Amino acid sequence: MPLPPTGIRWTIGDVDPLGFEALRLSIWGAWRIFGGQGAYVVYVNSIGLDEARSRTGDLPDGVVWQTAGGLPSFLEAHLDGAMAEGVAWKLAPLRAFPDRFELSLDNDCILWDLPEAARAWMAEPEPRCLIAADVTLAHGAFADLTRPEPRNTGIRGLPPGHDLGQALLSVLESHPVPLRSELDEQGLQVVALDLGRPAHVVSTADVTICSPFWPQIPELGRVGAHFVGLNTRELPWNWYDRPARECLVENWERHRPELYARVGLPLPAGR
Repeated sequence: MPLPPTGIRWTIGDVDPLGFEALRLSIWGAWRIFGGQGAYVVYVNSIGLDEARSRTGDLPDGVVWQTAGGLPSFLEAHLDGAMAEGVAWKLAPLRAFPDRFELSLDNDCILWDLPEAARAWMAEPEPRCLIAADVTLAHGAFADLTRPEPRNTGIRGLPPGHDLGQALLSVLESHPVPLRSELDEQGLQVVALDLGRPAHVVSTADVTICSPFWPQIPELGRVGAHFVGLNTRELPWNWYDRPARECLVENWERHRPELYARVGLPLPAGR
C-alpha cells in the first residue's frame, strides 16, 4: 500500500558533532522510507543555517533548511526562565506540513523502515496522533494527566489538518503551570496528543531507546533506534566507574557501521 503524502521534520542546535552525524543518518533513513514523495525540513537554532548544513554533510536533494521560530505567544507566556537552553524548539513552529501527515524526529532518532504503529496511524480512516514509547516516565508536571505508560517525543506524528496549537492551549488552560524543563515540555505534548483519542504508540521493540544506561538498552530496534544523550558534549557522572560520556560514545561507535548499512550509506573512510 503506498504511503500518503508525508512531511518529515527535525530540529537541531549547537550540539556535539555526533549529533550532526546522527542527523545525517536520520535524514537518509527517512529518505529510504519516503523517497522523493516525502517533504523534508530541518529547523535550526543557536547556529547559522550554513554552519548546520556543513556539520551535517551530504544529504538527499530537496531537504530544506530553515531558522526555527514562530513559537505561539500562549506558549511563550508559560516558559519559565530556567528553559533558556532551547526547550520548546521542537514547537517552533508548531507545524511544518499542515496539509500532510507530519512526522517529527529527534536528530538522534534514526529509522530505516516505518514502525508498525506509524503504518497503522497512516492507514486509519480518521487518523489520530502518533508518539514513541519510552522506558521511564518523564512527563514532568503533566505526569498525572494522561496514561501511565511512559512516552517520548523523539517521534511525534500529526495527521493532516490537526490543530496542535489548540490541543496544547487546551491542556495549559486546564493545567496552567510554567514549563520549567524539557520534561515539562514533553509531558505537555504527551497529554495534548492524547486528547480525543489516545495516540498510537511506537513500541520500544520497533525503535529502542538506545543507550548503555539501564533501563535503556544498548541495542537497535527492529526498524530504528533513538540514541538519547548523544547530543550532549559532557555528562558529569560515571557509569560503573567509567565516564558516562565515554560509555555513550562507545555504544554509538559499536552500532555505527550497521546504522550506515541500514540507511544505505557507505561507512566513511577512516572510521
